[in-house]
Amino acid sequence: MRPMDRLRIDKWLWAARFYKTRALAVDEIDKGRVLINGQAAKPAREVKPGDTVQLRQGAVQRTVVVRGISAQRGPASVAQQLYEETAESVAARERAAEQRRLAPEPALTLTHGRPTKRDRRELGKAQGWGERWSASIDDAR
Repeated sequence: MRPMDRLRIDKWLWAARFYKTRALAVDEIDKGRVLINGQAAKPAREVKPGDTVQLRQGAVQRTVVVRGISAQRGPASVAQQLYEETAESVAARERAAEQRRLAPEPALTLTHGRPTKRDRRELGKAQGWGERWSASIDDAR
């Protein structure tokens, strides 16, 4: 094969714009979040057109087929020509996005933590403090 028929997976993931830096790509590979043809990869593992790459970007799991090789990081329109996402991967990603969209706001489920100003007012009324906010000398005797 010619030299540009293969490329290190960390460089390819960076050039295809899956990760912002090669260091991030290497970290994800080292954590076992990148598989090539179903096998765990190392950063120096080479990919060639036709290989299947499974990777995770945050909470999103993607499966792509390598269509081209480029050692240079170019614009997103060029990077998208380096791979083709499988139909199952696209469907799973859309389902996950829909579930996130329909999920309740996480902040609404919080019932603990620092009380708000309204909560403090209600606590004061419930405890019967009324107008007294500090201890007096009369209470100490």
